[in-house]
Amino acid sequence: MFKRLKEKIARSRGGFIRQLDELFTGRKEISPELLEEIEEILVMADMGISTVQEIIDRLQDEVSRGEISDPEALRDRLKEQIKAIFLRSEKENKLDREGIRPWVILVVGVNGVGKTTSIAKLAWRFKQEGKEVVLVAADTFRAAAVEQLQKWGERMGVPVVSQRPGADPSAVAFDGIETAISRGADVVIVDTAGRLHTQVNLMKELQKIKRVIGKKLQGAPHETLLVLDATTGQNAISQAKTFCEATDVTGIVLTKLDGTAKGGIVASIAHEMNIPVRYIGIGEQMEDLRPFDPDQFVEALFER
Repeated sequence: MFKRLKEKIARSRGGFIRQLDELFTGRKEISPELLEEIEEILVMADMGISTVQEIIDRLQDEVSRGEISDPEALRDRLKEQIKAIFLRSEKENKLDREGIRPWVILVVGVNGVGKTTSIAKLAWRFKQEGKEVVLVAADTFRAAAVEQLQKWGERMGVPVVSQRPGADPSAVAFDGIETAISRGADVVIVDTAGRLHTQVNLMKELQKIKRVIGKKLQGAPHETLLVLDATTGQNAISQAKTFCEATDVTGIVLTKLDGTAKGGIVASIAHEMNIPVRYIGIGEQMEDLRPFDPDQFVEALFER
């Protein structure tokens, strides 16, 4: 698994990580210029200015206190700083699934980020764990979205609750929760219409879906996953901010991470939004949507 992860994020490792390694090569001491160049590379890797500033400030403090004395040690500390950002976000947003059945996941995001495919991969993963899953096609705006989810459901042997195109998404979500309860399902995944984060009315629709789900099952949805495309860079941050204003996003699904050389966006999201990355998409195979492991990801990213 580690080998596949390393292969799939090769573009990022061969991009800004290679630039960092070239920067460290041959250096005997840590100079202000070296820190400035590191800062520039991280910003260009979509790590975000505020995220990079925090990392650089901490590194400068450690250098000034004499805790770091050579460039190779600086590289190791940089790796640890990035890892710490992920771990802090995960710790502050830890979810407890113990005793909750069904566990209801609401999935949101803009058009074209791979939302429906990610839902199918999530369902497949839960099925592999022996859980009974129900999918809810609450994207009634696009008939093709319902058909796509139904095809995935048939392929995996997972029931899909749906209504006619144009039906009230909240009503579909309500029926989906009702069906899951009657079947004794473990997990319910609710698909929603892809929407631009600037579409106010559709954002209000999300809030309605959440209210209706909560009335049918107290505490639901237990998790709201926002699907973002890693290749969109800092635009993903603006999307995340708007969705967080509309609904309580509890986690991120970051797709197409294998398609970008700027993998710093992962750290930027975790730091700026204080939302944990729950899953990352690193390919087309079902197993290529995997739970995000900060230690494994950072080690794979920095491995030479």
